[in-house]
Amino acid sequence: MTHPITVGVDGSPESGAAAAWAGREAVRRGVPLRVMSAWHWPPHGMLDGAGPDRDDQARWAREMVRDVARTVADAHPDLPVSDEVVVGPAVDALVAEAAGARALVLGSRGHGAVVGFLLGSVGQQVIAEAGCPVVLVRADDRAAPEAAGREIVVGQQGEPDDSAAALEFAFETAAARGAGVRAVRAWSLPPVFAYSPGSLRLLDEAGGLEPYETKALAEALRPWRERFPGVPVTPHVEMGSAGQVLLAQTARAQLIVVGRRAHRSALGSRIGSVAHAVLHHAPCPVAVVPHS
Repeated sequence: MTHPITVGVDGSPESGAAAAWAGREAVRRGVPLRVMSAWHWPPHGMLDGAGPDRDDQARWAREMVRDVARTVADAHPDLPVSDEVVVGPAVDALVAEAAGARALVLGSRGHGAVVGFLLGSVGQQVIAEAGCPVVLVRADDRAAPEAAGREIVVGQQGEPDDSAAALEFAFETAAARGAGVRAVRAWSLPPVFAYSPGSLRLLDEAGGLEPYETKALAEALRPWRERFPGVPVTPHVEMGSAGQVLLAQTARAQLIVVGRRAHRSALGSRIGSVAHAVLHHAPCPVAVVPHS
């Protein structure tokens, strides 16, 4: 079964840009595109019977989704495009869509919350709970930066397997676009007691903290270099806050890829601080990839 790229739309300029991005990516990867919208009645915060007419709103949603799908299909005549309005709460509908998708693409205001039917905590919940990569695209996104020469920037942290899913998505995307990968690993000075005797021995053998971190990044990249030998790779290791170090390396980025380990509490799911910082301040689309 070929998993499609799915884009969630709501009629906003941001979701239109997300649909255009998703269409281009589906063509590059040779997979179908699915255009969907979540529609729930009554809208959140509105009493049934007040405000817009239910039938009019349902008709508008169907026409909006079909118009978006038709626009993408016109731009890519050979791309299989399907569309559907899913009835139900946005979080439930989008998380369910993610279960069968190669990637879920959504519009983003940038420097703020996810748009449209992803108001408040909904966007964060979808990103935190989706079982596939979630790509956030802003209204001003254009195809030009996707040309060869712009990098796919990916954050790597922890042990080699900790960022495997994010690295795989970054290398697959780079290979499909003829781009290079810039792999970024940030490190800081932890208290001495944070290291076990075994860790201290490895640090000593590596010649210190920075060489140790450089070696750790090289080990994480090794299987992906072997799998994608045609993808140029630029490793970058720097001391500092992970979010700030990653964002500082995005001047020539066409896409930023970060891993996600969801944190669950009584208040619901939330994403980590690195993904949160990148989503708010990145200059280009961002892919948040769940850890495998």
